[in-house]
Amino acid sequence: MEILEKNVNSLWGYVEVYGPKLLYAIIVLLVGLWVIKLITKRTGKMMEKSNMDESLRPFLNSLLSITLKTLLVITVLHMVGVAMASFIAILAAAGLAIGMALSGTLQNFAGGVMILIFKPFKVGEVIEAQGYLGVVTEIQIFVTIMNTPDNKMVIIPNGGLSTGSLINYSRLENRRVDFVFGIGYSDDIDKAKDILLKVAADGKSVLPEPAPFVEVSELADSSVNFTVRVWVKSENYWDAYFDLPEKVKKAFDAEGISIPFPQQDVHMYQQNS
Repeated sequence: MEILEKNVNSLWGYVEVYGPKLLYAIIVLLVGLWVIKLITKRTGKMMEKSNMDESLRPFLNSLLSITLKTLLVITVLHMVGVAMASFIAILAAAGLAIGMALSGTLQNFAGGVMILIFKPFKVGEVIEAQGYLGVVTEIQIFVTIMNTPDNKMVIIPNGGLSTGSLINYSRLENRRVDFVFGIGYSDDIDKAKDILLKVAADGKSVLPEPAPFVEVSELADSSVNFTVRVWVKSENYWDAYFDLPEKVKKAFDAEGISIPFPQQDVHMYQQNS
């Protein structure tokens, strides 16, 4: 009983000394988290009103939130009596171990910083990278989020994006659309070329400059092939890509120009017994 009473008294002494500090620290932690949430929300609205680059907003907001939460945790630990010198030493040692364990994560963080500095792509642009093609919807601290043409969300680590090759389909104002159309060997080449030039010039979203290009590019096994190249605004690429083949087919049909397709001649011989 004496040992139990001594332990109870000792425990009560710790409660009297550290209880108020712990309670106060919990209150500060809860209030601090609420304040940080409010600050990041207000900061996000301010960045939106200031017309800041849309790519920077989520990155800076996440960085601000992590920094404030780290400071809050250090403050709470100091309030409950943790010696900051010892804590910083432990934190440094833990940071080294964590850094080695999370080298890939740190690489992604560095990649996110590089992407925001050099801007190989921005939110809203269409890119192809790491085997995926889609519209960039968000650039976060560690990852970039894309939406594919068939509406799938793809999350790509920033480390690979910052060091690997990528294609940005939206950065340049104009793009070229290439086609190959074939006609029969018995058809009039000059007539077919004139038709292709007219259809290309009148094509949906086709720019007058640079002028459409139409030339014979190959004498294939069963067709004479024309290469057709037109220029469009980058955002109108797919309009022209799907528009021209239909118009060429209709124009060829109207003018009697044939479009060859694979054929086989089968010869049957009857052998008399």
